Amino acid sequence: MIIYNVTIKIVPEIEAAWIAWMKEVHIPDLMQTGLFTGHRLCRLLEHEETDGITFIAQYFCNSFKEYKNYIAQHAPSMREKGLQKFGNKFIAFRTVMEEV
Repeated sequence: MIIYNVTIKIVPEIEAAWIAWMKEVHIPDLMQTGLFTGHRLCRLLEHEETDGITFIAQYFCNSFKEYKNYIAQHAPSMREKGLQKFGNKFIAFRTVMEEV
């Protein structure tokens, strides 16, 4: 299994709106691509939050090929929607992992 891991730091003022957007818009849109089998959204605990609140979104797919397909065909527009909605009130760091 491939895990697409996105770590996001947001400013506290947008927390409620951002969580709602993730659950109601972004994650459903991503899952609608048909390339992922599941997802998880977590808040990082026991971490300094003076410069923002940290969340981790994980998306699971069966193969690296499916992940690459998402990155090539869907990721640019998905990322743009987040930027249009929240501008510079968040930053994201992306990693890819393979379950062993």
